[in-house]
Amino acid sequence: MVHNVLGIEAILANGDEVRVDGGWPDDGAPHRAIADGMRRIAQRERDAIAEMYPHVLRRVGGYNLDIFAPQSERPYTEDGSVNLAHLLVGSEGTLAYFKRITLQLAPLPTHKTLGVVNFPTFYQSMDLTRHIVGLRPAAVELVDRTMIDLSRRNPAFRPVIERALVGEPEAILLVEFAGEDRAATERGLAQLVELMADLGLPGSVVEMPEAGPQKALWEVRKAGLNIMMSMKGDGKPVSFIEDCAVPLEHLAEYTSRLTEVFHKHGTRGTWYAHASVGTLHVRPILDMRRDGAAKMRAIAEEAAAMVREYKGAYSGEHGDGICRGEWVAWQFGPSLNRAFEEVKALFDPDNRCNPGKIVRTPRMDDATLFRFPPGYTVKPLVPALDWSAWNVTRDPVTELESAPGTGLDPARGLAAAVEMCNNNGHCRKFDAGTMCPSYRVTRDEQHLTRGRANTLRLALSGQLGPDGILDPAVKDTLDLCVSCKGCKRDCPTGVDMAKVKIEVRAAHARAGNLRVRDRLVAWLPRYAGMASRMPWLFNLRDSIPGLPQLSERLLGISARRSLPRWQAAFVDERYVPKPGASTDTSKEVVLFVDTFNNHMEPENARAAQRVLERAGYTVHLSAVPGERPLCCGRTFLAAGLVDEAKAEARRALDALLPFVSRGVAVVGLEPSCLLSMRDEFLQYGYGDAARTLAANAFLFEEFLVREHAAGRFAPTLNTIGKSRAMLHGHCHQKAFDAVRPIEQVLGWIPGLKAELIESSCCGMAGSFGYEAEHHDASMRMAELSLLPAVRKAGDDALIVADGTSCRHQIHDGAQREALHVARVLEMAMR
Repeated sequence: MVHNVLGIEAILANGDEVRVDGGWPDDGAPHRAIADGMRRIAQRERDAIAEMYPHVLRRVGGYNLDIFAPQSERPYTEDGSVNLAHLLVGSEGTLAYFKRITLQLAPLPTHKTLGVVNFPTFYQSMDLTRHIVGLRPAAVELVDRTMIDLSRRNPAFRPVIERALVGEPEAILLVEFAGEDRAATERGLAQLVELMADLGLPGSVVEMPEAGPQKALWEVRKAGLNIMMSMKGDGKPVSFIEDCAVPLEHLAEYTSRLTEVFHKHGTRGTWYAHASVGTLHVRPILDMRRDGAAKMRAIAEEAAAMVREYKGAYSGEHGDGICRGEWVAWQFGPSLNRAFEEVKALFDPDNRCNPGKIVRTPRMDDATLFRFPPGYTVKPLVPALDWSAWNVTRDPVTELESAPGTGLDPARGLAAAVEMCNNNGHCRKFDAGTMCPSYRVTRDEQHLTRGRANTLRLALSGQLGPDGILDPAVKDTLDLCVSCKGCKRDCPTGVDMAKVKIEVRAAHARAGNLRVRDRLVAWLPRYAGMASRMPWLFNLRDSIPGLPQLSERLLGISARRSLPRWQAAFVDERYVPKPGASTDTSKEVVLFVDTFNNHMEPENARAAQRVLERAGYTVHLSAVPGERPLCCGRTFLAAGLVDEAKAEARRALDALLPFVSRGVAVVGLEPSCLLSMRDEFLQYGYGDAARTLAANAFLFEEFLVREHAAGRFAPTLNTIGKSRAMLHGHCHQKAFDAVRPIEQVLGWIPGLKAELIESSCCGMAGSFGYEAEHHDASMRMAELSLLPAVRKAGDDALIVADGTSCRHQIHDGAQREALHVARVLEMAMR
């Protein structure tokens, strides 16, 4: 970074705005006295700078006083001139605040190839790095065994990491070659394969010459820290020596000795590194609630001694901050430490700018700064859902994890699940994915996955007061959570805020805090049959002037919303099952018709049945003769009525188990309903029955893609008079990586090109968008990208959305009809 900074426009502590760059300040400039004082300090400390500054490329400790006499492997400037901006780089906001930075840009390389080297031992990966660097690659990055295993647990990362492995390596190195000449990058990759064979590891390189697989694997590597923090149990990888840098020739010996230090203290380290420059991101696994602080101090002292022995840097690239600040004096000695205090005083005499960093810092084990302060305890709580998977212990050395429910969490795993949030801030991103729609429209930390997790942690530990998760602060922070499950997939540590919200709503339900509106929505599946028999009555609200306003005053249902239209049910208690069981279960299927597609949009269920039957399938419907149709219980979960949701799940299991136990797939239309079988049903304690159903539950398009790949679904499809299909994926489809199958199915239709709308949540989110107090937030979510994209689409484009709420939002917000993919496919089969 520092070598690419040409100039900085900064705001000094007294409010003066200055520009620092390669020119010396003019007489009378606000920062001339500062610059002159800096030069005097650097000249006085010239010998100490030459002796104490680490001679490594990656070093950000203290202040860059060596700009006057560079000590790095690479000088600050090519011509040896002094650029005062380089002193501000890495100052961590302690000297000035940056308003604008001028950077030296370089063109991105046109071509890249990637070789993934698999190593049977961690030591070999470190020892052989120096040979690999001789090939002059653009990057050499380490991924250790712990990160490999944790990546495999993340559904988004599992297929990516497994494509890079040969057997069961203890570590891999990602070696990239880049440049303007494609042939040169390919030669580099070939040389890497040859080199590893010469070094005794033939067949150890997975070659990735194409951009797609490279990008996917680099995304996993980029998320390395957060992936490591997804480790369950009270022990977590702790940051305090993760930024050391040592000369490359000492890398293997340093890592080996540091591993011995970890073992001596009863733990192990998680490693990832910029191996080519000797910067090691290692975090020992410590339980900071118990004896972690003492071990942290002991390990830091031994690691520091080794870094000094190898003439490395204690702060390589992440800075000093709080946890490494006290080591600045150790790294640079008392004379330079006093010089750093003088530098701070020149820029910030009143100590206003980020005090307590780099100079006059707290001790790294100051317990008052800990996330879990002394005496931290979770209050006992019996949750409504099963959180036992998080309530485990984990041996940091053997990596053995205890059975679910055997951990130390008094909240039976709920607190441990909340504490998985490590404040990494991935939920603050806006570039892609779903997480976090409420933050995207409010920009308020309160309405962010991280803000919610921190609030819940305080509540569960009694720090908000005696009410625990019933505290008003918890209700407020969850108010705009739309239960999109984006964090379940996008959060590297797997925080599942949608599930946590169910738990909080369940506590409110037990306390009698449900409103009439909540009950109306929750019990909808129970009265839906009556509504379908009298749609003229239940549809009056949108037909008579004044009723929308009355419904808002009495029930809190927004008058600005139309309501779904009730229709005659597709299937009801008069359902007669098809006689007998087919002898060919591969052409037999159960169509799970949810409450919404059954009573409000039955045309979707009819279309799905026709498509399947025309393809030769025997279609059973999700109903029991003489009983109301089956339901997933999703509406009860939204209200926190977990027992009612479990009762619905039990009904569904009893009816569907005879089919799935003999391999018949259950196919659903509404993502939030069908995917409950692969998520919430597994939290109810129904054991193997729930797992069997989950393994055989598919969304309509998922099932068709599976059948098409097996050669069982190959209908003749015709053009439909449209050339484009604009596709919006339901949030739960995104959370379960189930959007691509829709694109594949649409791609089978001749002349139709599917285009995915890059969007977060549509904002309707079940009943959320109908609620008067949430209508504006709902529309702002939709206006981020979904509605503008729909409005921009021409008449030649179909709008495709599988979610009933999504379709309603598109109808209300853009006055366009969105179709379920089943209806589009039916059109193509006519």
